[in-house]
Amino acid sequence: MLPRLIVMKIKSWLFILVVLLLRARRLDAQTAPDSALLILAKEDNTLLIVNPASLKVTAKLPVGPDPHEVIASADGTTAYISNYGGGAYNTLTVVDLAAKKVLPAIDLGALRGPHGLAFAGGRVWFTAEAAKAIGSYDFGTKRVDWIMGTGQNRTHMIYVSSDLNQIVTTNVSSASVSIIEKIGGGAATGPSSGDWKETVVPVGRGSEGFDVSPDGKEIWVANADDGTVSIIDVASKRVMDTLAANVKGANRLKFTLDGKLAFISSLSKPDIAVLDRVTRKEVKRIKVGDGAAGILMQPDGSRVYVACSPDGYVAVIDLHSLEVVGRVEAGQGPDGLAWVGH
Repeated sequence: MLPRLIVMKIKSWLFILVVLLLRARRLDAQTAPDSALLILAKEDNTLLIVNPASLKVTAKLPVGPDPHEVIASADGTTAYISNYGGGAYNTLTVVDLAAKKVLPAIDLGALRGPHGLAFAGGRVWFTAEAAKAIGSYDFGTKRVDWIMGTGQNRTHMIYVSSDLNQIVTTNVSSASVSIIEKIGGGAATGPSSGDWKETVVPVGRGSEGFDVSPDGKEIWVANADDGTVSIIDVASKRVMDTLAANVKGANRLKFTLDGKLAFISSLSKPDIAVLDRVTRKEVKRIKVGDGAAGILMQPDGSRVYVACSPDGYVAVIDLHSLEVVGRVEAGQGPDGLAWVGH
């Protein structure tokens, strides 16, 4: 048998080893969470990767000039950022999220002023504001495989349905919304097959932030210049209601995942307007800072994140209490937000 002293030393070393392994696991959980919040700091030209549990920044990466919107791939491995510049730039920055490494950018050629982004059908879809167009980038061929002109001024934000048969854009300076529907071809054959029909719906002035209700029946559009919200009936493609919502300077509008509430940010107001979708009435104003831009709903329905651009942080709002419960220090001009994981 081993002497008692040696046995005690072995036990002590085993205990220390277990503690170190547990500590390493905790550290790894902090630096590489299953989920992550992505924040673009526009004025710093930086992407921040944030642990949503601790609200701590785990990485900062340079992402090219004037980054405005960010989207993550469906598998959460890659982020895509639009380098906007009001038409001065024509690239999408690509980030390997696992390696926390910036990859070669996607050159969009003559499609200048990329802004709004969506990831659907294994493609990145984007607006090209200066070109008055939208397009999609195919990773298999590594090229832009489809382009469609909208004929509208400042085609800015974009939504693509999961079946790839419907695209919605807001056209800020034309005070309109484009509803673009695929005719024939099928989703599996890609956007270049079949034909597309565009219906231009007039809305309020400064139409920018919008969202499609989770049931797909309504499109709510925040009109920054008028301070109103236009509600479009998707079936008839007509405005069925205009709300005097007092949202001058509106930047983004997002539904909660259950479709019951709409959150509207404003660059010129200190609070977030929360509207009830059924009653069309204001539920609450949530004070967040000196102005706000990007809005992101957490996929489990517990929180909403709001980029407070003038204040340099992202406010965290609890969706049950409708109160601010935290913030993420996010550098200069936080705006575009995205989520990785579940």
